[in-house]
Amino acid sequence: MPADKDIIVGLDVGSCAVRIAVGQRLNEEDAKPQIIGIAEAPAEGINRGVITSIEEAVSSISSCLEKTERLTGVPVEKVWAGISGTHITSQESRGVVAVSKPNGEIVEPDVERAIEAARTVATPPNYEILHVIPKSFTIDGQSGIKDPIGMNGVRLEVTTQIIQGVSAQIKSLTKAIYRTGVDIEDVVLSILATAEAVLTGRQRQLGTAVINIGGSTTSLAVFEEGDLLSVNILPIGSEHITSDFAIGLRISIDAAEKIKLEYGSALPKIFNKHDEINIGEFNGSESNFISRKYISEIIEARAEEIFDKIDAELKKIDRSGMLPGGVVITGGGAKLDGLIEVSKRKLRLPSALGYPVGLTSTVNKVNDLGFATALGLVLWGEQLQGSRQGNFRNFLNLKPLKSVTKKFKKLFRL
Repeated sequence: MPADKDIIVGLDVGSCAVRIAVGQRLNEEDAKPQIIGIAEAPAEGINRGVITSIEEAVSSISSCLEKTERLTGVPVEKVWAGISGTHITSQESRGVVAVSKPNGEIVEPDVERAIEAARTVATPPNYEILHVIPKSFTIDGQSGIKDPIGMNGVRLEVTTQIIQGVSAQIKSLTKAIYRTGVDIEDVVLSILATAEAVLTGRQRQLGTAVINIGGSTTSLAVFEEGDLLSVNILPIGSEHITSDFAIGLRISIDAAEKIKLEYGSALPKIFNKHDEINIGEFNGSESNFISRKYISEIIEARAEEIFDKIDAELKKIDRSGMLPGGVVITGGGAKLDGLIEVSKRKLRLPSALGYPVGLTSTVNKVNDLGFATALGLVLWGEQLQGSRQGNFRNFLNLKPLKSVTKKFKKLFRL
Protein backbone atom coordinates (compact mmCIF):
# COMPACT_ATOMS: atom_id res chain seq x y z
CA MET A 1 0.00 0.00 0.00
CA PRO A 2 1.38 3.47 -0.88
CA ALA A 3 2.55 5.71 1.97
CA ASP A 4 0.08 8.39 3.08
CA LYS A 5 2.42 11.18 1.99
CA ASP A 6 2.46 9.76 -1.55
CA ILE A 7 -1.33 9.87 -1.93
CA ILE A 8 -3.10 13.02 -3.13
CA VAL A 9 -6.91 13.13 -3.32
CA GLY A 10 -8.97 15.69 -5.25
CA LEU A 11 -12.63 16.12 -4.26
CA ASP A 12 -14.95 17.91 -6.69
CA VAL A 13 -18.37 18.58 -5.16
CA GLY A 14 -20.61 19.49 -8.08
CA SER A 15 -24.31 20.17 -8.49
CA CYS A 16 -24.94 16.90 -10.36
CA ALA A 17 -22.18 14.61 -9.10
CA VAL A 18 -19.48 14.29 -6.47
CA ARG A 19 -16.23 13.16 -8.09
CA ILE A 20 -12.98 12.00 -6.51
CA ALA A 21 -9.59 11.37 -8.11
CA VAL A 22 -6.74 9.65 -6.27
CA GLY A 23 -3.16 10.26 -7.38
CA GLN A 24 0.06 8.64 -6.29
CA ARG A 25 3.26 10.69 -6.26
CA LEU A 26 6.00 9.12 -8.37
CA ASN A 27 9.68 9.06 -7.45
CA GLU A 28 10.81 10.39 -10.83
CA GLU A 29 11.72 14.07 -10.80
CA ASP A 30 9.26 16.37 -12.59
CA ALA A 31 6.82 13.46 -13.12
CA LYS A 32 3.13 14.14 -12.67
CA PRO A 33 1.33 11.89 -10.18
CA GLN A 34 -0.13 8.63 -11.46
CA ILE A 35 -3.91 8.41 -11.16
CA ILE A 36 -4.74 5.15 -9.37
CA GLY A 37 -8.48 5.55 -9.01
CA ILE A 38 -11.47 7.77 -9.72
CA ALA A 39 -15.08 7.50 -8.59
CA GLU A 40 -18.31 9.45 -8.71
CA ALA A 41 -21.66 9.47 -6.94
CA PRO A 42 -24.87 11.42 -7.58
CA ALA A 43 -24.94 14.76 -5.74
CA GLU A 44 -27.79 15.60 -3.40
CA GLY A 45 -28.23 18.76 -1.36
CA ILE A 46 -26.14 20.88 -3.76
CA ASN A 47 -27.52 23.47 -6.17
CA ARG A 48 -25.46 25.78 -8.41
CA GLY A 49 -22.34 24.92 -6.45
CA VAL A 50 -24.02 25.88 -3.17
CA ILE A 51 -24.81 23.46 -0.33
CA THR A 52 -28.57 23.53 0.26
CA SER A 53 -28.71 20.56 2.67
CA ILE A 54 -25.73 19.62 4.84
CA GLU A 55 -27.07 16.14 5.61
CA GLU A 56 -27.70 15.23 1.98
CA ALA A 57 -24.33 16.63 0.92
CA VAL A 58 -22.55 14.61 3.65
CA SER A 59 -24.34 11.47 2.42
CA SER A 60 -23.30 12.11 -1.21
CA ILE A 61 -19.66 12.80 -0.32
CA SER A 62 -19.54 9.74 1.99
CA SER A 63 -20.94 7.53 -0.76
CA CYS A 64 -18.24 8.70 -3.18
CA LEU A 65 -15.50 8.25 -0.56
CA GLU A 66 -16.65 4.67 0.07
CA LYS A 67 -16.59 3.91 -3.67
CA THR A 68 -13.09 5.38 -3.94
CA GLU A 69 -11.72 3.35 -1.05
CA ARG A 70 -13.24 0.15 -2.44
CA LEU A 71 -11.73 0.80 -5.87
CA THR A 72 -8.24 1.77 -4.73
CA GLY A 73 -7.87 -0.12 -1.47
CA VAL A 74 -6.41 3.10 -0.05
CA PRO A 75 -8.08 4.87 2.89
CA VAL A 76 -8.86 8.53 2.14
CA GLU A 77 -7.73 10.73 5.03
CA LYS A 78 -7.11 14.15 3.43
CA VAL A 79 -8.56 15.86 0.37
CA TRP A 80 -7.98 18.94 -1.76
CA ALA A 81 -11.51 20.28 -2.11
CA GLY A 82 -12.81 22.28 -5.06
CA ILE A 83 -15.30 25.08 -4.58
CA SER A 84 -17.42 26.85 -7.16
CA GLY A 85 -20.72 28.69 -7.34
CA THR A 86 -22.02 32.06 -8.45
CA HIS A 87 -21.05 33.60 -5.09
CA ILE A 88 -17.35 33.55 -6.14
CA THR A 89 -15.97 36.97 -7.09
CA SER A 90 -12.55 38.27 -8.13
CA GLN A 91 -10.89 41.65 -8.13
CA GLU A 92 -7.46 43.14 -8.72
CA SER A 93 -5.46 44.44 -5.78
CA ARG A 94 -2.01 45.97 -5.26
CA GLY A 95 0.41 45.71 -2.37
CA VAL A 96 3.47 47.89 -1.79
CA VAL A 97 6.34 47.36 0.70
CA ALA A 98 9.84 48.68 1.28
CA VAL A 99 12.66 46.19 0.64
CA SER A 100 14.00 45.05 4.02
CA LYS A 101 17.69 44.34 3.33
CA PRO A 102 20.10 47.31 3.58
CA ASN A 103 21.75 46.30 0.30
CA GLY A 104 18.36 46.34 -1.45
CA GLU A 105 18.30 42.66 -2.41
CA ILE A 106 14.76 41.29 -2.60
CA VAL A 107 14.24 38.08 -0.67
CA GLU A 108 11.23 35.79 -0.30
CA PRO A 109 9.94 37.44 2.93
CA ASP A 110 9.72 40.74 1.00
CA VAL A 111 7.55 39.09 -1.64
CA GLU A 112 5.34 37.53 1.02
CA ARG A 113 4.92 40.88 2.77
CA ALA A 114 3.91 42.51 -0.52
CA ILE A 115 1.33 39.80 -1.17
CA GLU A 116 0.05 40.14 2.40
CA ALA A 117 -0.31 43.89 1.83
CA ALA A 118 -2.45 43.15 -1.22
CA ARG A 119 -4.70 40.97 0.96
CA THR A 120 -5.75 44.02 2.96
CA VAL A 121 -8.11 45.00 0.14
CA ALA A 122 -11.52 45.92 1.51
CA THR A 123 -13.28 42.57 1.63
CA PRO A 124 -17.04 42.58 2.35
CA PRO A 125 -17.72 41.35 5.90
CA ASN A 126 -19.47 38.19 4.70
CA TYR A 127 -16.67 37.11 2.32
CA GLU A 128 -13.52 35.02 2.77
CA ILE A 129 -10.41 35.32 0.58
CA LEU A 130 -9.68 32.00 -1.15
CA HIS A 131 -6.66 32.93 -3.26
CA VAL A 132 -4.28 35.85 -3.64
CA ILE A 133 -2.61 35.25 -6.99
CA PRO A 134 0.42 37.41 -7.84
CA LYS A 135 0.32 38.52 -11.48
CA SER A 136 3.37 40.75 -11.79
CA PHE A 137 5.81 42.76 -9.70
CA THR A 138 7.18 46.30 -10.00
CA ILE A 139 10.59 47.27 -8.58
CA ASP A 140 11.26 51.02 -8.28
CA GLY A 141 8.93 51.73 -11.21
CA GLN A 142 10.17 48.90 -13.43
CA SER A 143 7.05 46.84 -14.15
CA GLY A 144 6.32 43.45 -15.70
CA ILE A 145 8.65 41.43 -13.45
CA LYS A 146 7.51 37.84 -12.87
CA ASP A 147 9.99 36.72 -10.19
CA PRO A 148 11.65 39.54 -8.22
CA ILE A 149 13.66 37.37 -5.80
CA GLY A 150 17.38 38.13 -6.08
CA MET A 151 16.84 41.51 -7.78
CA ASN A 152 17.69 44.83 -6.13
CA GLY A 153 15.52 47.81 -5.34
CA VAL A 154 13.98 49.99 -2.65
CA ARG A 155 10.24 49.69 -3.36
CA LEU A 156 8.47 46.44 -4.24
CA GLU A 157 4.94 46.46 -5.60
CA VAL A 158 2.80 43.47 -6.55
CA THR A 159 -0.37 43.29 -8.64
CA THR A 160 -2.58 40.41 -7.58
CA GLN A 161 -5.91 38.82 -8.39
CA ILE A 162 -7.97 38.34 -5.23
CA ILE A 163 -10.54 35.52 -5.40
CA GLN A 164 -13.12 35.40 -2.65
CA GLY A 165 -16.32 33.61 -1.77
CA VAL A 166 -19.23 33.98 0.65
CA SER A 167 -18.11 32.81 4.11
CA ALA A 168 -21.35 30.92 4.76
CA GLN A 169 -20.95 28.83 1.59
CA ILE A 170 -17.30 28.02 2.32
CA LYS A 171 -18.25 27.01 5.87
CA SER A 172 -21.09 24.80 4.60
CA LEU A 173 -18.76 22.98 2.18
CA THR A 174 -16.01 22.45 4.76
CA LYS A 175 -18.56 21.35 7.36
CA ALA A 176 -20.04 18.75 4.99
CA ILE A 177 -16.57 17.37 4.17
CA TYR A 178 -15.33 17.30 7.78
CA ARG A 179 -18.46 15.42 8.84
CA THR A 180 -17.47 12.54 6.57
CA GLY A 181 -14.37 12.06 8.72
CA VAL A 182 -11.70 13.34 6.31
CA ASP A 183 -9.41 16.34 6.67
CA ILE A 184 -9.14 19.19 4.17
CA GLU A 185 -5.70 20.11 2.89
CA ASP A 186 -7.08 23.30 1.34
CA VAL A 187 -10.06 24.71 -0.56
CA VAL A 188 -9.28 25.58 -4.18
CA LEU A 189 -11.39 27.41 -6.74
CA SER A 190 -12.51 24.61 -9.06
CA ILE A 191 -11.93 26.34 -12.40
CA LEU A 192 -8.28 27.07 -11.44
CA ALA A 193 -7.78 23.37 -10.67
CA THR A 194 -9.48 22.47 -13.96
CA ALA A 195 -7.07 24.72 -15.84
CA GLU A 196 -4.16 22.99 -14.13
CA ALA A 197 -5.30 19.69 -15.67
CA VAL A 198 -6.19 20.77 -19.21
CA LEU A 199 -3.89 23.69 -20.11
CA THR A 200 -0.24 23.66 -21.15
CA GLY A 201 2.21 26.39 -20.23
CA ARG A 202 2.25 27.55 -23.85
CA GLN A 203 -1.54 27.98 -23.88
CA ARG A 204 -1.34 30.15 -20.75
CA GLN A 205 1.27 32.33 -22.39
CA LEU A 206 -0.59 32.73 -25.70
CA GLY A 207 -3.91 33.66 -24.15
CA THR A 208 -6.52 30.96 -23.56
CA ALA A 209 -9.91 30.67 -21.89
CA VAL A 210 -10.93 27.55 -19.99
CA ILE A 211 -14.66 26.86 -19.92
CA ASN A 212 -16.08 24.24 -17.55
CA ILE A 213 -19.72 23.47 -18.34
CA GLY A 214 -21.24 21.86 -15.28
CA GLY A 215 -24.77 20.85 -14.41
CA SER A 216 -26.09 24.22 -13.25
CA THR A 217 -23.12 26.58 -13.63
CA THR A 218 -20.52 27.37 -16.28
CA SER A 219 -17.11 28.52 -15.05
CA LEU A 220 -14.69 30.66 -17.06
CA ALA A 221 -11.03 31.44 -16.43
CA VAL A 222 -8.94 33.52 -18.84
CA PHE A 223 -5.12 33.34 -18.94
CA GLU A 224 -2.61 35.46 -20.82
CA GLU A 225 1.19 35.68 -20.56
CA GLY A 226 0.98 33.08 -17.81
CA ASP A 227 -1.29 35.30 -15.68
CA LEU A 228 -4.88 34.84 -14.64
CA LEU A 229 -6.85 37.71 -16.19
CA SER A 230 -10.33 36.97 -14.88
CA VAL A 231 -12.62 34.39 -13.33
CA ASN A 232 -16.41 34.15 -13.71
CA ILE A 233 -19.04 31.62 -12.70
CA LEU A 234 -22.26 31.91 -14.72
CA PRO A 235 -25.61 30.55 -13.44
CA ILE A 236 -26.31 28.39 -16.49
CA GLY A 237 -25.32 24.83 -17.35
CA SER A 238 -26.26 21.54 -18.98
CA GLU A 239 -29.22 20.96 -16.64
CA HIS A 240 -30.91 23.93 -18.27
CA ILE A 241 -30.84 22.04 -21.58
CA THR A 242 -32.53 19.09 -19.85
CA SER A 243 -35.19 21.43 -18.44
CA ASP A 244 -35.76 22.91 -21.91
CA PHE A 245 -36.33 19.37 -23.21
CA ALA A 246 -38.76 18.52 -20.45
CA ILE A 247 -40.81 21.64 -21.15
CA GLY A 248 -40.55 21.57 -24.95
CA LEU A 249 -41.34 17.85 -25.31
CA ARG A 250 -43.69 17.68 -22.29
CA ILE A 251 -41.84 14.76 -20.75
CA SER A 252 -40.25 13.99 -17.39
CA ILE A 253 -36.80 15.32 -16.41
CA ASP A 254 -35.38 11.77 -16.31
CA ALA A 255 -36.63 11.01 -19.81
CA ALA A 256 -35.32 14.36 -21.06
CA GLU A 257 -31.85 13.59 -19.64
CA LYS A 258 -31.76 10.19 -21.37
CA ILE A 259 -32.79 11.70 -24.72
CA LYS A 260 -30.20 14.47 -24.36
CA LEU A 261 -27.38 12.01 -23.66
CA GLU A 262 -28.39 9.50 -26.32
CA TYR A 263 -29.61 11.70 -29.16
CA GLY A 264 -28.52 15.22 -28.23
CA SER A 265 -26.66 17.42 -30.71
CA ALA A 266 -26.16 21.17 -31.03
CA LEU A 267 -26.10 20.92 -34.85
CA PRO A 268 -29.66 20.86 -36.24
CA LYS A 269 -28.39 21.25 -39.82
CA ILE A 270 -27.04 17.66 -39.85
CA PHE A 271 -30.56 16.24 -39.58
CA ASN A 272 -33.36 16.15 -42.13
CA LYS A 273 -37.10 16.05 -41.57
CA HIS A 274 -37.15 12.24 -41.72
CA ASP A 275 -34.80 11.80 -38.73
CA GLU A 276 -37.12 11.02 -35.84
CA ILE A 277 -37.07 9.30 -32.45
CA ASN A 278 -39.85 7.78 -30.42
CA ILE A 279 -39.88 9.64 -27.10
CA GLY A 280 -42.57 7.27 -25.86
CA GLU A 281 -39.83 4.66 -25.32
CA PHE A 282 -38.13 6.97 -22.83
CA ASN A 283 -41.26 8.21 -21.14
CA GLY A 284 -43.02 4.88 -20.73
CA SER A 285 -46.01 6.10 -22.72
CA GLU A 286 -47.55 5.55 -26.14
CA SER A 287 -45.51 6.11 -29.29
CA ASN A 288 -44.75 9.74 -29.98
CA PHE A 289 -42.30 10.54 -32.76
CA ILE A 290 -40.35 13.80 -32.57
CA SER A 291 -37.99 15.27 -35.16
CA ARG A 292 -34.31 15.08 -34.15
CA LYS A 293 -33.88 18.42 -35.86
CA TYR A 294 -36.35 19.97 -33.41
CA ILE A 295 -34.51 18.40 -30.44
CA SER A 296 -31.23 19.70 -31.80
CA GLU A 297 -32.66 23.21 -32.20
CA ILE A 298 -33.55 23.22 -28.48
CA ILE A 299 -29.96 22.30 -27.59
CA GLU A 300 -28.47 24.79 -30.04
CA ALA A 301 -30.51 27.68 -28.62
CA ARG A 302 -29.32 27.02 -25.06
CA ALA A 303 -25.71 26.36 -26.16
CA GLU A 304 -25.71 29.69 -28.02
CA GLU A 305 -26.99 31.42 -24.89
CA ILE A 306 -24.12 29.94 -22.82
CA PHE A 307 -21.50 31.10 -25.32
CA ASP A 308 -23.14 34.52 -25.69
CA LYS A 309 -22.79 35.00 -21.93
CA ILE A 310 -19.15 33.88 -22.10
CA ASP A 311 -18.49 36.31 -24.95
CA ALA A 312 -20.04 39.10 -22.87
CA GLU A 313 -17.51 38.34 -20.09
CA LEU A 314 -14.65 38.34 -22.61
CA LYS A 315 -15.79 41.75 -23.89
CA LYS A 316 -15.46 43.15 -20.35
CA ILE A 317 -11.72 42.39 -20.43
CA ASP A 318 -11.28 43.30 -24.14
CA ARG A 319 -10.55 39.72 -25.19
CA SER A 320 -13.64 38.93 -27.27
CA GLY A 321 -12.37 37.11 -30.36
CA MET A 322 -8.80 37.98 -29.33
CA LEU A 323 -7.35 34.94 -27.58
CA PRO A 324 -4.72 33.24 -29.81
CA GLY A 325 -4.87 30.08 -27.71
CA GLY A 326 -8.63 29.92 -28.20
CA VAL A 327 -10.95 28.22 -25.73
CA VAL A 328 -10.67 24.85 -24.05
CA ILE A 329 -14.05 23.39 -23.08
CA THR A 330 -14.40 20.70 -20.44
CA GLY A 331 -16.79 19.48 -17.73
CA GLY A 332 -19.67 17.02 -17.87
CA GLY A 333 -21.76 19.37 -20.02
CA ALA A 334 -19.05 19.50 -22.70
CA LYS A 335 -19.88 15.95 -23.84
CA LEU A 336 -22.75 17.18 -26.03
CA ASP A 337 -22.18 16.62 -29.72
CA GLY A 338 -21.65 19.78 -31.76
CA LEU A 339 -20.71 22.06 -28.85
CA ILE A 340 -17.28 22.86 -30.31
CA GLU A 341 -18.82 24.05 -33.60
CA VAL A 342 -21.23 26.37 -31.72
CA SER A 343 -18.32 27.73 -29.67
CA LYS A 344 -16.26 28.51 -32.78
CA ARG A 345 -19.20 30.30 -34.38
CA LYS A 346 -20.30 32.35 -31.35
CA LEU A 347 -16.89 33.15 -29.81
CA ARG A 348 -14.97 33.47 -33.09
CA LEU A 349 -12.07 31.60 -31.52
CA PRO A 350 -10.31 28.23 -31.96
CA SER A 351 -12.14 25.73 -29.73
CA ALA A 352 -11.25 22.27 -28.46
CA LEU A 353 -12.33 19.81 -25.79
CA GLY A 354 -10.17 19.88 -22.66
CA TYR A 355 -8.70 16.51 -21.77
CA PRO A 356 -6.08 16.10 -19.01
CA VAL A 357 -2.55 16.84 -20.25
CA GLY A 358 0.26 14.37 -19.60
CA LEU A 359 -1.35 12.28 -16.87
CA THR A 360 -0.59 8.56 -16.60
CA SER A 361 -3.25 6.18 -15.42
CA THR A 362 -4.58 2.67 -15.79
CA VAL A 363 -8.08 4.03 -15.21
CA ASN A 364 -10.20 4.42 -18.34
CA LYS A 365 -12.27 7.30 -16.99
CA VAL A 366 -9.22 9.55 -16.68
CA ASN A 367 -10.21 11.03 -20.06
CA ASP A 368 -13.81 11.64 -18.98
CA LEU A 369 -14.41 15.39 -19.35
CA GLY A 370 -16.42 15.39 -16.13
CA PHE A 371 -13.34 14.46 -14.07
CA ALA A 372 -11.11 17.34 -15.22
CA THR A 373 -11.61 19.31 -11.99
CA ALA A 374 -10.96 16.36 -9.65
CA LEU A 375 -7.78 15.52 -11.60
CA GLY A 376 -6.72 19.17 -11.53
CA LEU A 377 -7.10 19.19 -7.74
CA VAL A 378 -4.69 16.24 -7.54
CA LEU A 379 -2.16 18.16 -9.65
CA TRP A 380 -2.66 21.31 -7.58
CA GLY A 381 -2.04 19.40 -4.35
CA GLU A 382 1.01 17.65 -5.75
CA GLN A 383 2.59 20.93 -6.80
CA LEU A 384 2.00 22.61 -3.46
CA GLN A 385 3.28 19.62 -1.49
CA GLY A 386 6.14 18.65 -3.78
CA SER A 387 8.99 20.47 -5.40
CA ARG A 388 7.86 20.18 -9.02
CA GLN A 389 7.41 23.59 -10.62
CA GLY A 390 4.05 23.86 -12.33
CA ASN A 391 2.28 26.23 -14.67
CA PHE A 392 1.41 28.43 -11.70
CA ARG A 393 5.08 28.85 -10.75
CA ASN A 394 4.60 32.53 -10.02
CA PHE A 395 2.53 31.75 -6.95
CA LEU A 396 2.86 28.04 -6.24
CA ASN A 397 6.51 28.44 -5.34
CA LEU A 398 5.50 30.83 -2.58
CA LYS A 399 4.43 29.49 0.77
CA PRO A 400 0.68 28.78 0.58
CA LEU A 401 -1.42 31.24 2.51
CA LYS A 402 -3.21 29.93 5.56
CA SER A 403 -6.17 27.88 4.49
CA VAL A 404 -9.58 29.30 5.28
CA THR A 405 -10.61 25.83 6.38
CA LYS A 406 -8.36 25.78 9.42
CA LYS A 407 -10.43 28.30 11.34
CA PHE A 408 -13.57 26.21 10.77
CA LYS A 409 -12.06 22.81 11.54
CA LYS A 410 -12.59 22.82 15.30
CA LEU A 411 -16.18 23.90 14.85
CA PHE A 412 -17.15 21.18 12.41
CA ARG A 413 -15.31 18.02 13.42
CA LEU A 414 -17.63 15.58 15.18
